[in-house]
Amino acid sequence: MNLPTRRRVAEARTMPHTDAVEAGRQARPLRSAVVVNPVKVADLNGLRRTVRDTLAAAGWPEPLWFETTVEDPGRGQTEQAVAVGVDVVFACGGDGTVMACVSALAGTEVALAVLPQGTGNLLAANLGLSNELAAGLAVAVEGGRRLLDVGEVDGRHFAVMAGMGFDAQMLAATSETTKRRIGWPAYVVGALRHLRDRPMRVWIRLDDQQPLRRRARSVLVANVGRLQGGVVLLTEAEPDDGYLDVAVLTPRTLRHWLSLGWAVVRRRDRVPRMEVYRARRVEITSNRAQPRELDGDLIEPGRVLRVRIRRRALWLCVPRPERTPDLTEDASAVAERGERLVEEGSSE
Repeated sequence: MNLPTRRRVAEARTMPHTDAVEAGRQARPLRSAVVVNPVKVADLNGLRRTVRDTLAAAGWPEPLWFETTVEDPGRGQTEQAVAVGVDVVFACGGDGTVMACVSALAGTEVALAVLPQGTGNLLAANLGLSNELAAGLAVAVEGGRRLLDVGEVDGRHFAVMAGMGFDAQMLAATSETTKRRIGWPAYVVGALRHLRDRPMRVWIRLDDQQPLRRRARSVLVANVGRLQGGVVLLTEAEPDDGYLDVAVLTPRTLRHWLSLGWAVVRRRDRVPRMEVYRARRVEITSNRAQPRELDGDLIEPGRVLRVRIRRRALWLCVPRPERTPDLTEDASAVAERGERLVEEGSSE
């Protein structure tokens, strides 16, 4: 069933929020924790000082600190923070750190705030946040919240998208050194290495429908629509509509890839060599083991990717709480307010 024109939900949801840093100071001080990947942070002491002073300037108590490890990239630390009663968890790291925090926070009343430190930062891109620390802090302090859906794969959760095939190949082919040097365009280099790879034969089951049979390069199951670099792939994806958007990419030649890429960049309603569907449950089965990813972080390869939606399961700190498909509303303005807040915190 092809994706129909999306019906907008008529009822606006009321979310607790404030519209400015000053208003945030009048609210109850919130307890917070920072779950940080120390490998992603050049100056850990400087980060800690900036976060502490900025939150203090907003009237918040000093946050708890948890560092991730190779054995535990953030889920266990986040669960500890929830157990002691924090209101907000700051995920400070790359996509893997954020995904681990999402898995621990799904189904709780604790909100997630993103302090991006990596290069992909899919969730940060969908919030319109750069790697600037000030913006992430301001978003949390100002109190904008959205209750979002999340996707679940084998007990792990994602807020942006899961994928099998070319997208995961691209991630695997992108070196950490190149990402540190040039940022998200490094993924383009990784993508070029796999443009001519052979497609996979897949069977795609959407809810209880008969499986679709395709020769695809990639199948993406998305909750929101932005890729690395802020490129919008799925213009109709909404983060809290109770559905997953499924994109099946079927380019076979370089010309097909160019046509697809050009349509995506231009935000065309119809993208050649891409089919889009909607479902609450998705099962993708390939004829051979494929690389797989969740929220820009590689997981173990496999022949099957099973995804289901968890409705309204994650509180997320966002630039603006009003119900809109685009979570980036007010992102540039909140970054400016964040700079002022950080400056105030450093001067105290």
